[in-house]
Amino acid sequence: QTDQTRVITFMIGREGSNRSYKEIGATDGHHELSHHQGDPEKIAQISAINRYHVEQFAYFLDRLKSLPEGDGTLLDHCMIVYGSGLSDGQSHKHHNLPVLLAGGGCGTLRPGRHIRYPAETPMTNLFVALLDRMGVPAETLGDSTGDLGYLSGV
Repeated sequence: QTDQTRVITFMIGREGSNRSYKEIGATDGHHELSHHQGDPEKIAQISAINRYHVEQFAYFLDRLKSLPEGDGTLLDHCMIVYGSGLSDGQSHKHHNLPVLLAGGGCGTLRPGRHIRYPAETPMTNLFVALLDRMGVPAETLGDSTGDLGYLSGV
């Protein structure tokens, strides 16, 4: 909103954080709860934490959408990646990651869709695609195999 930066990273807690969220009824540590071993009490607490995080993300998106900028809103001019480095904290799986891409990317993204990519598509392909949309062309990044299609097309 203040035009101080073009790229930020925001993390509520690092992966190994054992922070509790007593304000929402999750009294055990977050990391400990991710290894719930099927315990319904722990699953309820980790679910509450996940819900809280998504609610905070929704609040952030609503704020961006409420701020006029140029011919649209701040959200229209942003590219925001929300997700996790693990798809299953119980077993530390890092495949088929749940990722949400929000914002319009100054017209370079077509939001409001669910896109499923083939298994084993590197997450870094998304980052290559976003870099390109920011005017930083990169053929590869980390283990990427190229640009990620379908972000702006039909």
